[in-house]
Amino acid sequence: MEMVKDALNWFEIPVADFDRAKKFYGTIFDFDMPEMMMGPNRMGFFLHERGKGVGGAIILESGRKPSDHGTLVYLAAGADLGVVLNRVKAAGGSVTVAKREVAPGMGFVGLFKDSEGNLVGLHSMG
Repeated sequence: MEMVKDALNWFEIPVADFDRAKKFYGTIFDFDMPEMMMGPNRMGFFLHERGKGVGGAIILESGRKPSDHGTLVYLAAGADLGVVLNRVKAAGGSVTVAKREVAPGMGFVGLFKDSEGNLVGLHSMG
């Protein structure tokens, strides 16, 4: 396989209650999540630079279930992930790993369970 620019080009986080999940992510990231139907699936999109950045969405799709076991996605949390992580509990989630340094020069990470029970990571350089 040839070398690719990014290892990730899209992600989807399954949800059981779309409106609850949309409110949760809108609250912790402080934005109004755009949504649309894509075939039979209802999707809410994370803000990103379309055509240049990696995007993703929450998705309500038959047969897919939220989980805290399996693939772990780290969402970009801006300049300081602490700002986003501090909003998690009030939005209906729980912090499972507080902000911590990955290694010198590699930034910081934190983990939380969202309103649906998914384990999700955050990353920032500050």
